Amino acid sequence: MEIVRAALPLMMAGAMSTGMLTAPADTGSKETASVRHVAYHQWNSASFSAGSFSGTTLTAGDLTIAAPTGTSTYTDRFGDGSTKTYDVATWTSPEVTPGFDYTELVASWNAVTPSGTWVQVSVSGLDDAGLRSKEYVLGRWAEDTDTIHRTSVPAQGDDLATVAIDTLVAREGRFLETWRLTVSLYREAGSTATPAVSLVGAMASKLPGKTGKTTVSPLGGAGGITLDVPAYSQEIHIGEYPQYNGGGEAWCSPTSTAMVLAYWQQSTGNAGYGPSPVDYSWVDPSYADPQVDFAAANTYDYNYDGTGNWAFNTAYAGRYGLESFVTRLRSLTEAEQFIKAGIPLVVSMSFKKSELTGAGYGTNGHLMVIVGFTRSGDVVVNDPASHLIASNDEVRAVYDRAEFESVWVPHSGGIAYVIHLAGQQLPASLTPQERNW
Repeated sequence: MEIVRAALPLMMAGAMSTGMLTAPADTGSKETASVRHVAYHQWNSASFSAGSFSGTTLTAGDLTIAAPTGTSTYTDRFGDGSTKTYDVATWTSPEVTPGFDYTELVASWNAVTPSGTWVQVSVSGLDDAGLRSKEYVLGRWAEDTDTIHRTSVPAQGDDLATVAIDTLVAREGRFLETWRLTVSLYREAGSTATPAVSLVGAMASKLPGKTGKTTVSPLGGAGGITLDVPAYSQEIHIGEYPQYNGGGEAWCSPTSTAMVLAYWQQSTGNAGYGPSPVDYSWVDPSYADPQVDFAAANTYDYNYDGTGNWAFNTAYAGRYGLESFVTRLRSLTEAEQFIKAGIPLVVSMSFKKSELTGAGYGTNGHLMVIVGFTRSGDVVVNDPASHLIASNDEVRAVYDRAEFESVWVPHSGGIAYVIHLAGQQLPASLTPQERNW
């Protein structure tokens, strides 16, 4: 199973900056170790105009290169080692003040990158002294490896923060008050091609430390609803294409993402919401569910040596015309709102074998798909590693609500991939003072 980054203990809040995009301040009681803060903000065709354009423009609502503002050289250390020159243009978001001092941030983006193009997403913010941080790179992304090999960026740490693959993490005792994203669009020098970015956003959070089991959340109205999400087992793919982190045994994230894409293809009748047989024609025809192999190859992070980069999985889904982002949910009550809206969720968790009855295994990092809830509120999932048996028939499982919540919310901070139809109305937020979607 993919080893993923769990939420780290977070620090107490300080003063809040003003004069920027701001979530309403928490009006609750004095903060304690149990306070959970999460806020997500994004820009798309309806809101990109709020940012700053430098050589970029909007084409059919997407960010594209208009007139490059300069050039940049880049050496793809996972390719042939050659250095190439690229034209570059940027878009910078407005400053966002989430309404609390945060210690973690995960960015998301949806982009199409024709051959010869790629994108980079970075973040900076005001620190606890009110000073501007450096730019931390949160990912270099391309749909395939024709131009660059998609990668997270190591060794970015300083006294304020570091980047743990896909997550900006403040150093112990430090925090940030604001954030802003910079999207850099690259194309081979002299080319007229351009990436097209349809969505970019980020989720900032301040979470309590890992405190064991949580209090089970109240039912949220999705009892008795199960979405017809196709079931794929990662265990079927053991030994396939070991260059992608050893093969299927580690492919929980792309397997889960592939299930959600197949759901949207089948539920809408639109084959364009996922890869086509032509796309994965390179996969050995003796392999079952070749779209899983394709997803693994196209979410693989060459620095991380894994397919569990959260932002890369949502970016992969976004290349097919879906809107896709990473956030944290506070409870299964929130998760139920998505199931009621017909939107399955990919969630990240970790647990001992004894902590999740019926799973048949333990893991220090795993992803699965919430597809529904029983009438009593237990969680119906497509678990790609269920019982560690290589059969799609074993993927659908039901897990106890209290146990599931205790190994999801405290351990990953409630990480979820939200993958939905473009323009689809999302459920109303249960926490409008700190919106997490």
